[in-house]
Amino acid sequence: MAGVLDGLDRPVVGAPMAGGVSTPLLVAAVSDAGGLGMLGSGYQTPEQLAADLVHVADLTDRPFGVNLFVPNPPDRQALEAEVDAFAARLVPDAESLGTRPGLVSWGDTDHFADKALLVQTFAPAVVSCTFGIPPAEVVERWKAAGSEVHVTVTSLAEARAAEQAGADALVLQGQEAGGHRGTHDPATEPEAIDHLGLLEVVAPTTSLSLVVAGGITVPGDVRRALASGAAAVQVGTALLLATESGASPTYRRALRDPRLDHRVATRAFSGRVAGALANDWTRRYADAPAAFPVVDQLTRPLRRAAAERGDADRTHLWAGVGWRAAQDRAAAQIVAELAG
Repeated sequence: MAGVLDGLDRPVVGAPMAGGVSTPLLVAAVSDAGGLGMLGSGYQTPEQLAADLVHVADLTDRPFGVNLFVPNPPDRQALEAEVDAFAARLVPDAESLGTRPGLVSWGDTDHFADKALLVQTFAPAVVSCTFGIPPAEVVERWKAAGSEVHVTVTSLAEARAAEQAGADALVLQGQEAGGHRGTHDPATEPEAIDHLGLLEVVAPTTSLSLVVAGGITVPGDVRRALASGAAAVQVGTALLLATESGASPTYRRALRDPRLDHRVATRAFSGRVAGALANDWTRRYADAPAAFPVVDQLTRPLRRAAAERGDADRTHLWAGVGWRAAQDRAAAQIVAELAG
């Protein structure tokens, strides 16, 4: 039976970039261009997500999807002292930025249960999950409502577990990716494998549709992925400078700043490994505890204040390996060029 990916005019999925980058305008633009736009629901309340779902549906009649974070709260007993020490280190930066470290919620689930019910009711074409595998009964409810379920994986073991849980498609995220690695156990170091290597490992083991992600920013990247057996590519960095992107002015300038000339894999901003441009923050806080989302909660007010001040050295600058190829133009043009 043909799936959502088979029906795309262009095999390009817009990465669900949480935190406001994947705006409804960007999601709709990718879908209208023949790809699959994806909302990033991470950090949103269910009410905010509902508003965005309605907005996208008003903007396009094409299929689109939504991404949810699967919660995996950190071990408070093992990590609380380390997190408290990290919070104390943040105070001077917070004071200089006119704010204070954020409040910690060890049991934060990113409203997963409520969002799961919301998307079941709304039934977008695709529900994707990052950071883990949703419970099998949730997967079945989404599928019964008419949504395909896609799961981000970073290893063969994760791919096998996601297929066993009922996933319809796998998003194979390589180490070239910008933003958070989707590793299911946030305390482990992600495997050092690129998206083509992961495709080579996973493809012989499954009949599921495979989407590859990680630093795909030019048409040649897309051609290589499709020729290697991918059903589609997922792109985020390529869309950061799109007209419809919600990237802040500080973020946009940083992507063009010659001083910011290399990437790192870092826990400095959130406690979870993420691909970002190296800056003063990644150097000073490289030893941040492996405690997502608690570290993210602590640093969020500082990162927001820094972005508002134009301070690119103290905010997160997620970027995949091909960030220099990102283009400042309409998303539809970017998608069309990538697909060739």
